[in-house]
Amino acid sequence: MDKLKLAIVGCGYWGPNLARVFSENDRSEVRWLVDRDHERLARLAKRYPHARVATDVSDMLADPETSAVALATPVSTHFPLAKACLDAGKSVLVEKPMAQSVAECTELIQLAARKKLTLMVDHTFIYTAAVRKMKSLISAGELGEIYYFDSVRVNLGLFQHDVNVIWDLAPHDLTIMDYCLGKRPVSVAAHGACHVKGSTIENIAYLTLRFPDDTIAHFHVNWLAPAKIRRIIIGGSRKMLVYDDLSPDEKLKLYDKGLELSACSPLESHQVLAGYRIGDVHVPNLESTEALKREAEHFLDCVRTGQEPESNGEAGRRVVEILEAAQESLHRNGAFVPIERLDSGV
Repeated sequence: MDKLKLAIVGCGYWGPNLARVFSENDRSEVRWLVDRDHERLARLAKRYPHARVATDVSDMLADPETSAVALATPVSTHFPLAKACLDAGKSVLVEKPMAQSVAECTELIQLAARKKLTLMVDHTFIYTAAVRKMKSLISAGELGEIYYFDSVRVNLGLFQHDVNVIWDLAPHDLTIMDYCLGKRPVSVAAHGACHVKGSTIENIAYLTLRFPDDTIAHFHVNWLAPAKIRRIIIGGSRKMLVYDDLSPDEKLKLYDKGLELSACSPLESHQVLAGYRIGDVHVPNLESTEALKREAEHFLDCVRTGQEPESNGEAGRRVVEILEAAQESLHRNGAFVPIERLDSGV
């Protein structure tokens, strides 16, 4: 089978990782490297001397042998670049978040469907062994009824010039929540602050999401933290789960702990009896396959067979729905804002 020829657009932070996994895959060939920055382009081109280079995407788009494009560019460019690639008949893997608005996401989904092309969002975390194990545990009912999803993703920098900390960091954990819980929130409240003089871009924020049931989700994102933290806690009626992405050998821990609450007699209905359950802590064994390699393999499968990606345009749009509502909440001083609901049949 001939190798699928693809282009990497964006050679900054994430582009080199995409170039590496696709060049190492026996089923694909990095045919183009594209970036406006000549120095970045030259540095990456040294590692892939057989790839063509360009500072303008039009050169790559005119190449009929290029079947797919991986976009690793600033958020503001995702929609116009993805649209241009799809219009040119090329499947697209686009970095998160998928676009800057729900309307842009919908247009890309519809265009890909009309063209019968693959549109996949680079939600890398759902391809990690830890997150996939989390989903299987929740789906199997190991945690029982889900009470809460609590996420902390903080570090010192990197400050973005075109998006705030919500659009930069929150998509990772919103994606994990969407993938693992399998249900959608109905509203979001966001509070944030900007501490950089002359800027209006929030560098710290807190999001609270409400679901149709009693589940609640909370996200803390921050560019001004003294330490890097990547942690998620999911609490259920039976068990609790902690995911620490920075842990070298115990990324996932399942706690057989809980709190049994029961009301007292009708005469003392205002009182509650609490009983604590303390059980074992289980550390699941996780496979070592690199998430990005699994994701690249899945993208190639989808392009060749036409199967729907796990992180498809719909998944990307669901995340942007939350981000767009959170941005509106910031403008409304933290008020809860309904999350737009759209039919999946676009």
